[in-house]
Amino acid sequence: MLKKVKRRYLALKIDCSEAPTSKEFTETVWEAISRLYGECGASQTSLSLISFDEKTKSAVLRTGHTTVDMVRTSLASITHIENKPAAVHVLTVSGTIKALHKGLKQ
Repeated sequence: MLKKVKRRYLALKIDCSEAPTSKEFTETVWEAISRLYGECGASQTSLSLISFDEKTKSAVLRTGHTTVDMVRTSLASITHIENKPAAVHVLTVSGTIKALHKGLKQ
């Protein structure tokens, strides 16, 4: 019998002089994961972009609960997005989107 995949949601803040597009951000995250863990490691993350806001430079990513540390490490290794200096900070991690937004308000 297959186990249910436990997911985790990461709230992110992007430090960058110019706000990147969602496509640029997603490509940069995938490149960082592939650079650190290779194609096999990247495929294990089952990473997806849930929301992205260019005005506030924030994003929400979804990943499996076993790969949260891999994703956090990869996000910390990001120094440039489309040749612009940038840093990505993880604000909070949660098991549901509702709890994630509640944690951000506090």
